[in-house]
Amino acid sequence: MPAHRSGPARRRPPAAAGVILSLLSVLALLLTLPQAAGAAVRGRQPRPTHPEQDWMGATVRAHEGGHRSAPATLMSTVEGVDVSSHNGNVPWSSLRNSGVRFAYAKATEGTSYTNPYFTQQYNGPYDAGMIRGAYHFALPDNSSGRAQANYFADHGGGWSSDGKTLPGVLDMEYNPYGSNCYGMSASALVSWIRDFSVTYHSRTGRDPVIYTSTVWWKTCTGNYGGFGSVNPLWIPRYSSSAGELPYGWSFHTFWQYTDTGSTVGDRDRFNGSLSRLQALADG
Repeated sequence: MPAHRSGPARRRPPAAAGVILSLLSVLALLLTLPQAAGAAVRGRQPRPTHPEQDWMGATVRAHEGGHRSAPATLMSTVEGVDVSSHNGNVPWSSLRNSGVRFAYAKATEGTSYTNPYFTQQYNGPYDAGMIRGAYHFALPDNSSGRAQANYFADHGGGWSSDGKTLPGVLDMEYNPYGSNCYGMSASALVSWIRDFSVTYHSRTGRDPVIYTSTVWWKTCTGNYGGFGSVNPLWIPRYSSSAGELPYGWSFHTFWQYTDTGSTVGDRDRFNGSLSRLQALADG
């Protein structure tokens, strides 16, 4: 015997009404997916998908173009290179013999990637009698500036007063994994860069060099001018001169004038004499 039910009997909705309710449920779920996905990405801090392709300036040429003509000949400049895992093991003695006097190697990206060739690329210039340094490829939407500065300092990006080590570099360029400005406002990006810079200084006693293009800086920071009096500037421009600088900087310290991705790295110039480069390393 069926159990007794008190109260009025429930009425099943018509078949058409049931279909409509199901469709509305599916639509509501689809509308929440982008927000859920974004929250998941922020929570798990995803690994970079192709960091071996993200060398210094890798995204600048794609967005800004340029050519690889020889830069203007200047009296007081020092030749250098920057390298990443893309370049593999680098022939440092040959580069030293060709006139290269400094080198920067990619150490880290975000808070989950370290360059597998970093030891050879960082110690090689030192052993060859060159001045060396390390750089960090920033992913501001991945984790905080503080977290990435600490990760960089903990994985090769530190500084030592040995006279042959340059201050670390913060590589700020177009997002290789999404929106150009990492989905962040200008003020949020400025705060992120400041957070990185302050943390790096507290860890090493040095202000990091900021690598960025004028177009990216204008677009993504609103051409903020507050770092020029503190952080040295490394400007990428693949032409015969360094061109216009981001607001706040009256001169550049380094200029990346080629972005070839070749086995011997991209070419750079220090804006000054070898003695001034030595002074930057000395701190």
